[in-house]
Amino acid sequence: MKFEWKGVMPAVTTKFSENDTLDLDMFAKNIEAQVEAGVHGIVLGGSLGEASTLNSDEKKVLIRETKSIVEGKIPVVMTIAEQATKIAIDEVKNAEMSGADALMILPPMRYKSTDFETVTYFKEIAGSTELPIMIYNNPVDYKIEVTVDMFEELIELDNIGAVKESTRDIINIGRLRNRFGNRLSILTGVDPLALESLLIGADGWVAGLVCAFPAETVAIYELAKAGYTKEATEIYRWFLPLLELDISPQLVQNIKLAEVATGIGTEYVRKPRLPLQGAERDRVLNVIQTGMDTRPTLPNYKGISAKAKVNS
Repeated sequence: MKFEWKGVMPAVTTKFSENDTLDLDMFAKNIEAQVEAGVHGIVLGGSLGEASTLNSDEKKVLIRETKSIVEGKIPVVMTIAEQATKIAIDEVKNAEMSGADALMILPPMRYKSTDFETVTYFKEIAGSTELPIMIYNNPVDYKIEVTVDMFEELIELDNIGAVKESTRDIINIGRLRNRFGNRLSILTGVDPLALESLLIGADGWVAGLVCAFPAETVAIYELAKAGYTKEATEIYRWFLPLLELDISPQLVQNIKLAEVATGIGTEYVRKPRLPLQGAERDRVLNVIQTGMDTRPTLPNYKGISAKAKVNS
């Protein structure tokens, strides 16, 4: 399998049962739906995957289960989000032994590291493995920004080849592309900015609402990259109220409710998270139901090229 940092890569939710164990049957159902829709990779154990609540053994199980389901058709990416460099390197080794094809690495958790500390952290983790690495740049939620100058140092390591760009500053895509050309792949990580990001040059989309709506997400990507901007925009405008559920502290609960609506997930979350309550639950359910009631008929997006007919 040739590995490329491009396309739609779902940051999948972790499925739990009512008694707080991994629900591997529903997990498999969702991964199968992602593969059927044509996603280009699977990202495990991210923020949406409730990484901070998973133990090492559960992470290993998720990697192995996903590898078994996708059967080498697409890469499996494991997230490394830890408080200490040593623990992060241990988790890298676990991911390698479990069969992960690549890694997405977050800055140190809880501790607001300096630029020098952040770069050193990433370099030491990258130096411990030969797996391809994507850096997750999300200063809004994690309070640490990986600047363009910091990336200049990081890409000295051959296996650091991509960024999940979640600064919410869309200009940053241009800054990164102007500085690094194609040396650094750029994947947008903000659902409500995805189409704009793809149209100005992002290589891919690490998506959230794809967990509930895989076909619609892949359709937007394929149409946008094939030059069918009008068709992509029509789907995107329908999708936007749903996509905004991704930029919330309760994104996990929001997206799991959407997965229930489309039949490929459950609402169970792991404490301290709790299911949505009251007026906020009603609001989110209304957004989801409106989306379901107006769900568009998709054109033939699979394998589309710039010369293909989208409605054939």
